[in-house]
Amino acid sequence: MKILVTGGHGQVGHALTQHLQGLGEVHALNREQLDFSRPASIRSVMQSLRPAMVINAAAYTAVDQAESEEALALRINAEAPGILAEEAVNIGASLIHYSTDYVFDGSKQGAWTEDDPVSPLSAYGRTKLAGERAITATGVPHLILRTSWVYGLYGKNFLLTMLRLAQSRGSLSIVDDQIGAPTWSHTIAEATANIVRHFPNSEQIDQLSGVYHLCTTGHTSWHGFARAIFSHPAVLQRPALQAITSAQYPTPARRPANSVMNTEKFRQRFGELPSWQDTLQRCLDGLETNPAST
Repeated sequence: MKILVTGGHGQVGHALTQHLQGLGEVHALNREQLDFSRPASIRSVMQSLRPAMVINAAAYTAVDQAESEEALALRINAEAPGILAEEAVNIGASLIHYSTDYVFDGSKQGAWTEDDPVSPLSAYGRTKLAGERAITATGVPHLILRTSWVYGLYGKNFLLTMLRLAQSRGSLSIVDDQIGAPTWSHTIAEATANIVRHFPNSEQIDQLSGVYHLCTTGHTSWHGFARAIFSHPAVLQRPALQAITSAQYPTPARRPANSVMNTEKFRQRFGELPSWQDTLQRCLDGLETNPAST
């Protein structure tokens, strides 16, 4: 099976290239090879490569910057995935696409389900929601996997920011009134590879088509996440942490106060998901073999 991975140099795309090995002929394309800011180029790539499955890990993820670049974010997060889905229909391929917890406004007291109303607070959330709808409208066999607080030892993310700041600061102020599930990029890639392994063709994906929540179990705040990072024995710099409110750390984009997502639907269809604590432990264990990551 020929598998196209878009965003191959992003943190999820990078992890996917490792976990998909042995499952097919994997073509992981980076931004230079497939630029989502020029959606028209997608058609030629799809027609020439003609994959059986497309895994779309490409996205505009600069949440705050999207507030001033919403048109560009919309092109990358909505228009391009819509074209990708159209071309997948034309060649008989299926599509796995990643979305975000930021489609919710954070007002719910419990965990968000796939059927809960969406009402994004930010340009990033609006453009990702538009991408979900563009894909669904094409009728392509698809899985839309909403994930949250993605991190790892590759790319740009909260974990690497904390490790970098710890090298030059003795204390850090971290927001403590936003909660969610920190999700390791390799958890996402591993779960995706498991789907590809067990549901490799369009007919099977078509029967499962829809939105699923793919993130770790449990939840914490950004402050709790930082505290767990600096508690790992492989992390040598340990600044003092101060808990602050979102109001004390204003950002261009508003974030949902509650990003916790219910993963029952995913677990019933595709298997169990690990806890955020266990996966963070596994991720940070990698620092001991790759200290350059800090």
